[in-house]
Amino acid sequence: MLLGAVVALNIGGAAAAPLLGDPGSIVRWGISPIKALSDLGMAGAIGALVFATFALPDKSKALHRTLDFAGFSAAIWSLAAGTYLVFSYLSVTGSAFSTESFFGQSLWFFVTNIQLGQYLGLNLLCAALVTILALMVRSLVGTMLVAAFAVAGLVPLALTGHAAGIQGHSMAVNALGLHLLGATVWVGGLMALLVLATKVDLDALKHFAQRYSTIALAAFIVVAVSGVASAWVRIATWQNVFTPYGLIVALKVAVLLVLGAFGAFYRLRLLRAQVGKISLLLKLAVFELGFMGLAFGLATALARTAPPFQPNLSTYTTPAQILTGEVLPPELTFVRYFTEFKLDLIWALVAAAGILLYWLGFARLRRRGDKWPVARAISFTAGMLLLFYITNGAFNVYEQYLFSTHMMAHMLLTMAVPLFLVPAGPVTLLMRSLEKRTDDSRNLRDWVLWAVHTKYARLISNPLFAAINFAVSLLVFYFTPLFSWATHEHIGHEWMTVHFLITGYLFIQALVGIDPGPTKMAYPIRLMLLIGTLTFHAFFGLALMTGNGLLLADWYGAMGRTWGQNPLQDQQTGGAIAWGIGELPAAVLTLIVSIQWSRSDARDSKRLDRKSDRSGNQDLQDYNDMLARLNKRGEQR
Repeated sequence: MLLGAVVALNIGGAAAAPLLGDPGSIVRWGISPIKALSDLGMAGAIGALVFATFALPDKSKALHRTLDFAGFSAAIWSLAAGTYLVFSYLSVTGSAFSTESFFGQSLWFFVTNIQLGQYLGLNLLCAALVTILALMVRSLVGTMLVAAFAVAGLVPLALTGHAAGIQGHSMAVNALGLHLLGATVWVGGLMALLVLATKVDLDALKHFAQRYSTIALAAFIVVAVSGVASAWVRIATWQNVFTPYGLIVALKVAVLLVLGAFGAFYRLRLLRAQVGKISLLLKLAVFELGFMGLAFGLATALARTAPPFQPNLSTYTTPAQILTGEVLPPELTFVRYFTEFKLDLIWALVAAAGILLYWLGFARLRRRGDKWPVARAISFTAGMLLLFYITNGAFNVYEQYLFSTHMMAHMLLTMAVPLFLVPAGPVTLLMRSLEKRTDDSRNLRDWVLWAVHTKYARLISNPLFAAINFAVSLLVFYFTPLFSWATHEHIGHEWMTVHFLITGYLFIQALVGIDPGPTKMAYPIRLMLLIGTLTFHAFFGLALMTGNGLLLADWYGAMGRTWGQNPLQDQQTGGAIAWGIGELPAAVLTLIVSIQWSRSDARDSKRLDRKSDRSGNQDLQDYNDMLARLNKRGEQR
């Protein structure tokens, strides 16, 4: 790690003394190794927690030892992150360390008022809390919750560095966030495995190593894809590959290839060999950690090296460039709905992983001799492809500039995509294709099964709650500051996508879902919920169509478009879309509910007929006897 940092600092010149505001050689040369140490501690904490979540038995000694290691790593993360925050302040301000009160006040101002200081402070706070929580929890559920919180600590780091002000901000942030996630899970999981090497028997260690290998494979793919995307955003042209920045990137790629070769060797040779060879695996794992440290050192020095492609902010003279950091696209036409693309790396990976995992589960059932309708697999694939198009196609290009495009993307996310995903029964497929573990550990199947049976899941999946949430979310989102946050901030935009996708999925699952749920309402009530909710959507669309004020005048009204409708007319068009685009999904949902209702009645009739046949038509005889008694009473009166 130290070697990688020093080499990269020399290649990129990041440790050279600036002409103005030199913080000193200690800061210039020490900030990258300190950052690498912070990242290493962060990796140890996050990777150990994720590894324990998916690999170790509940309340076992192995789990307790891994949690202790996670707490120790988080403590290193905290100390190094605190030091890095101070070094960053000194580097930005060019000042020297002092014990005077003025220095403390300035540092506090940096942490509370300057964006870089705020992000580093949040990362430090997360590290400190993870240190405490990792030492407190002893159960698998607690481990999972702490792991989720620790992963959230990566978000502030994804918003710093080169990603903070580069053209293509969303791509840079997504790529850096995914890169950090993949690297920490990969490296920290291996460290946790080595910690357990001397504390568990060889059979158990081999099981843990096999489970880690699956986690590491997914992490390697995420690191490779996000690394390429992140580097290309900053390099931009093939000529820039030969700059000092490009040379450091090339070194990182070489280290990544070596690490990939290690992983392939593990999966193809050692993990399939006899248990006695586990010692060789551990030796290679230690060697692999050396290369991981080299990669960490290169990465932290690379973050302080000026990229060859840096947009000239002084040329940002148009309102669209000032607001979005990008040039205003050409007028949206019908053809451009199919030719314009803007990659969102997170959702591209989600769509690809979803399709791959679904078809793997489908193939596993078929190999086992179980039946699973092909139509469901096709439906799920179509839903994921539609999700990819909405989040990466023309909608992602133009929704910043046209409210109508934003509204169409929103309605498709919340109504069209779930309409393909829900009938595919992904949860049922997951339950049937993966086997339940028997050693008190939990794989993806076990965690999903646990999640759908929690009180929170029962609440949000209740049909009445899902319908209210589906309807009221429109008002809460568009008529509160949430809409402004989701428009101005990339994190807010990603949250918006997640929220409306889940909201629509839960609502449609409550109506026509085949996956098991806590509550199934009668079919007439389902139709009433559908009609009532869509009526609410219609009133919302009507309010936008007849409104005379812009929801976000400082954004859509200040974009400086010279083509298309004016902002108010475009917003009114968006209201018409909110009203009208739900008609087709509503018709499809009504048809599906009606068909399910009819099939349910047919099944009930067959069941009653079979019962009657078994009893020799006793139910018919009882019915006739009842009519005879009623008739006799009538005659007596």
